Amino acid sequence: MPAPYSSCVIDARDVPTAADPAYQHVLDVYASEVNKIASVWRTFDDELLEYRPHPKSTTVAGVFKHELLSCRRFFGEFLGLPEPDAAVTVPDPMTVDACITRLADLARARLPHLAGAAAAWWETPVPFFDVERTRLWIFWRRVLHSAHHRTQLTVYLRMLDRPVPPIYGPTADVSWSGADPTQTVEAARRR
Repeated sequence: MPAPYSSCVIDARDVPTAADPAYQHVLDVYASEVNKIASVWRTFDDELLEYRPHPKSTTVAGVFKHELLSCRRFFGEFLGLPEPDAAVTVPDPMTVDACITRLADLARARLPHLAGAAAAWWETPVPFFDVERTRLWIFWRRVLHSAHHRTQLTVYLRMLDRPVPPIYGPTADVSWSGADPTQTVEAARRR
């Protein structure tokens, strides 16, 4: 089987140990999600940063910028982590490599803070836009938000007739011996 992600920017060995073992999965999932994002971003090149499939669609660069800035807002404003000023969050000049490097650097800086958090911190309700939610809820909302934009970009790749990297398993473009996607009733019945 190939490496799980085509662009591994946070190695599993670099994920810190959570102060509360019940929250280790949060750190592991966050690192994994950052690697998934980087894998999709890596499939674009600088010449495609201004691509948009429709005039009302966001450009590839716009999705990258939004992901970097909205992550900064979620982790800074809503979760209360120290974050750099928003003005320096997006690289200038904006290139695919610079965006991936920035994504990884910001994520690596967040991991120790998340690792040191106790259960009470995770379970405390805090302001989230116009409501209150626990920090754990906000974290999972962030993961889902990032997955949404990652999927948006995989649609762009299909429209560009470019390969889609494996994220949760094989794709129409990338598979391997032993890959077992659930595409039949028989496969879904397995226990």
